Amino acid sequence: MNFLDHIWVIPLFPLLGAVLMLAVGRTLDPQESGGHHRPPLKFLVSLLCPGMVLASFLLSCGAVWQLSQKAGRIHQVVQFTWLAGMPFHTASGALATFQADWGFLLDPLSSVMILVVTGIGFLIHVYSVGYMAHDGGYYRFFGYLNLFVFFMLMLVLANNYALLFVGWEGVGLCSYLLIGFYFHKKSAADAGKKAFVVNRVGDAGFLLGMLLMLSVLGTVRFTDVNAALAGGHFTPGVLGAMSLLLFLGATGKSAQFPLHVWLPDAMEGPTPVSALIHAATMVTAGVYMVARSAALFQLTPGTSAVVASVGAFTAILAATIALTQNDIKRVLAYSTVSQLGYMFLALGVGAYWVAVFHLFTHAFFKALLFLCSGSVIHALGGEQDMRHMGALKNKIPITHWTMFVGSIAIAGIPGLAGFFSKDEILWQTWLSSRVLWFVGLATAGLTAFYMWRMMNLTFYGKSRVAPEKAAHIHESPASMTAPLTVLALGSVLAGWLGTPKLWHLGESFRALESWLEPSFAAAAPPAEHPASTEWLLMGLSVAVAVAGIALARYLYAIRTGIPDRIAAACKPLYTLSYNKWYFDEIYDFLFVNGLGKRGGSLLGAFDSTVVDGGVNGAGWFTRLSSTVSIWWDTWIIDGAVRFGSFFVRMLSFPMCVLQTGRVQSYALLVVAGVLAFFGYYVTR
Repeated sequence: MNFLDHIWVIPLFPLLGAVLMLAVGRTLDPQESGGHHRPPLKFLVSLLCPGMVLASFLLSCGAVWQLSQKAGRIHQVVQFTWLAGMPFHTASGALATFQADWGFLLDPLSSVMILVVTGIGFLIHVYSVGYMAHDGGYYRFFGYLNLFVFFMLMLVLANNYALLFVGWEGVGLCSYLLIGFYFHKKSAADAGKKAFVVNRVGDAGFLLGMLLMLSVLGTVRFTDVNAALAGGHFTPGVLGAMSLLLFLGATGKSAQFPLHVWLPDAMEGPTPVSALIHAATMVTAGVYMVARSAALFQLTPGTSAVVASVGAFTAILAATIALTQNDIKRVLAYSTVSQLGYMFLALGVGAYWVAVFHLFTHAFFKALLFLCSGSVIHALGGEQDMRHMGALKNKIPITHWTMFVGSIAIAGIPGLAGFFSKDEILWQTWLSSRVLWFVGLATAGLTAFYMWRMMNLTFYGKSRVAPEKAAHIHESPASMTAPLTVLALGSVLAGWLGTPKLWHLGESFRALESWLEPSFAAAAPPAEHPASTEWLLMGLSVAVAVAGIALARYLYAIRTGIPDRIAAACKPLYTLSYNKWYFDEIYDFLFVNGLGKRGGSLLGAFDSTVVDGGVNGAGWFTRLSSTVSIWWDTWIIDGAVRFGSFFVRMLSFPMCVLQTGRVQSYALLVVAGVLAFFGYYVTR
């Protein structure tokens, strides 16, 4: 079978699952269709929806394998012309015609993405079968999950920005539906709305950037855009504006400062949703889009510096907040924001393949960590506060050991996936900026610390679990622990596809770099540095990670009273971190209550006073002028006409007396006249 010519089918499997679930799934859910009065066919949902994603994964594997055998490693399939417009002149004066195809592009970059989306997505679907087994809306949940995977696959397989934007908006819609899945909870509904609104800000930037690209380059197809950028001469300011607008879109989807505030609140959704959004799909969309636009960003070093700076600041900002959070999922949420900052740091310094490498490894250990947190919450009957956990190591051993693997992977311990990608980011950053490298190194230390703070509070030390919950602690079912095991294995092995060059392990251990090379324009080779420098920096990053783990172990397992004393001694800093740097309060003041409520009130007052006042005033003046016009018409115009007719009638009255129209009257007047005449002469 020619898988390459059928890559357009890959998104259709999860779309079919979503349509079936949302159209007829209600009849398959015993809780929704009348309980025991209908056949309990929930197992069909459990089989169908994960099976659809598995089918997409298998088709993706076949397509990627065939792509690896093809020269150039690029394949496009155009189904039909989706959007077409009238010819227009670009900014340079050239004549162009807007056209966007319903087309699909498989190249090394999109191949990595579809394997991550379908592979990790399938494991999350399997996990959800056990995690959501007793929740209402089972069919609806899986329908939303399948729809999410469909839109994400459309996003990464699109061959142009316009079709990518369809997937971009689609995952935004699905995030709203999934984050607010427990819609009876106000906090979940509010979190869904917050994610939707904040992402619209970034989406507006993306849309404007795409329109500017069309007006300047005359096309939105990736291959044509890259060719136009390579062969043309453009004003740097125009390209800078274009890249900044695209990056604004990326800051929304990938939760970068200042649009990072929606992601931690996304924890209100079910835990599998958190894993899907944070690991394999939505938050990686911004990283993918910037990597896909590498040819543009390489021509705009100013924007690239902004990308790197925002990424570094976001990384350390989120890490400082994660230090003090007590909700296990919220710690992981800020960890995601921080790791996304790492990816943008790599993009900003021009290490595009390294950013995708970290995206790839992060998908394994972050999905693992979120699903492990869900297993902990499942074991504790819904408890998410780490202050009410502890000593769970031997009670849920599979969850403990898999989460242990995920934690040392994200901390950057050698041999695990996170070490390889994080070390490569730090090395590439060192070659570009010492300041940003130091921020990245500090973030690495904070990451190791807060992750092992979480591990110690959750699994070690004394039990702080409520007695009524302690009696029911149990390991999760196989449908949940099996995906954890697979992800733990990936968290160990995935990084070996990008080992450091100075290890000299051969091309097979640098496979990801050579695989992704055709997707990115060649950058200028970095200045030569002695191998000892890289070894030193690598050792320093490992030492920082080990120090963070050791310090967390000391403070939260051995001398457990010290953290409270430190918090009391540094109360302003602790409060600042605990309250998330007050970003929500600042945004509430400036945008929700400021521009939103107060601004809305001012606009309402302006509308009622000025706009409506103008309309009402115009109406009043019109009525007044019409009243005057009526009076003038009635008494002056009509009065003059009536007076003229009356005057004529008055003048005609004497004649009317004489002119009666009767012959007898006329004869009488003649006789009277004759008699008067003769009388006059007789008397004379």
